Amino acid sequence: MAIDFTFAPDVEEARRQMRAFVQEDVAPTEERLLAQSAGRTDWRAELDRLRDEAHRRGVWMPHMPAEWGGVGLGPTALAAVSAEAAKARFGPYVVNCYAPDEGNMHTLLHWGTEEQKDRYLKPLCQGAVRSCFAMTEPEVAGSDPTLMRTRATLHGDEWVIDGHKWFISGARGAAFAILLARTEDDPQVPQAATSAFLVDLPSEGFDIVRDVETMSGSHNHCEIRIVGLRVPTANLLGGRGQGHRLGQYRLGPARLAHCMRWLGQIETALDLMVARAVDRYSHGSYLSEKQGIQWLISESAIELYQAKLMVLHAAYRIEQGLDFLSEVSMAKHHVANTLWRVVDRAVQVHGALGYSKDSPLADMLVQARWSRLADGADEIHKWRVAERVIEAYKDSGTTGVATGDLPL
Repeated sequence: MAIDFTFAPDVEEARRQMRAFVQEDVAPTEERLLAQSAGRTDWRAELDRLRDEAHRRGVWMPHMPAEWGGVGLGPTALAAVSAEAAKARFGPYVVNCYAPDEGNMHTLLHWGTEEQKDRYLKPLCQGAVRSCFAMTEPEVAGSDPTLMRTRATLHGDEWVIDGHKWFISGARGAAFAILLARTEDDPQVPQAATSAFLVDLPSEGFDIVRDVETMSGSHNHCEIRIVGLRVPTANLLGGRGQGHRLGQYRLGPARLAHCMRWLGQIETALDLMVARAVDRYSHGSYLSEKQGIQWLISESAIELYQAKLMVLHAAYRIEQGLDFLSEVSMAKHHVANTLWRVVDRAVQVHGALGYSKDSPLADMLVQARWSRLADGADEIHKWRVAERVIEAYKDSGTTGVATGDLPL
């Protein structure tokens, strides 16, 4: 049988290394810093120390090739390692494998010129700078980039860009942005209307209006006004009219990378749920002995099992060079909703404690809500999946190829 659900020894070792790093150093440091929230000035030094330790332990940038200073894991192995890293809030950041920089690294690696890689990718891989990805606009549906209004016009050896962006994660403090703008008036297809640009920050004409406050507070998701921004032609990334293609190339694996990290959070929430259930005594028995609580636990375990299998299979298809669009859309929808449901159930089992900031679950819940919107809303992914299922049936008389194309 070709099916084997064990990892190769080197991958299993990478997973164990990441787990040890998170359990022994990252999580305890995070717990101490959060408990001493008044001493936030010390966070920078502690996070830098953790990043140095990530280098020392060999877990720095698991997603990037060794020649760029990374571990060089493929998508399937990365799923295991990312899930371990995400069991601590700071885990993905201290190993330099977090959004939006992770996706930007892949984009520059595959689309950048040698000069662009040296100028932008190299310091990003070193952890010396941060970046952002500026695509979403408030005036049009973020799930349909063909409606983009930000416009770039060529003037000699410069592009002049005007527009409006928002929810640009990590914009404040970023050293550069990958900015998408409309460059073509009458393309052959709507998807060929935009181009991508590398914008050095700060730059005149690229003005951060505010950090858009969300239901979970402010997290550097910025609104940006772009007026008369001048970008050299050498900073065009990936070719004129290739912005949509570049964006989708970036967002496909990036959606799955989110899912990989969410697996770690789901498992953490389930662990907390069970720990509370076996410890809490009420009305003559422990919560874990009550059928209503057992149902919450079992439903969460079943959904997490499904989520893990979906992520692994989608990662496998990416790794094998197979079409993965349906599988990633299915995984993104299922894992995001599983994250929301399992954290909510864990809050319920904890009662007032889960609703309070004394437990990590309150923050996890408000953070989880964005997962069903980011990188494509639930409805968009269900729509795309339905399209491909219908198309598969019309082409071959069966929906099998659109439901994982599995040999059963």
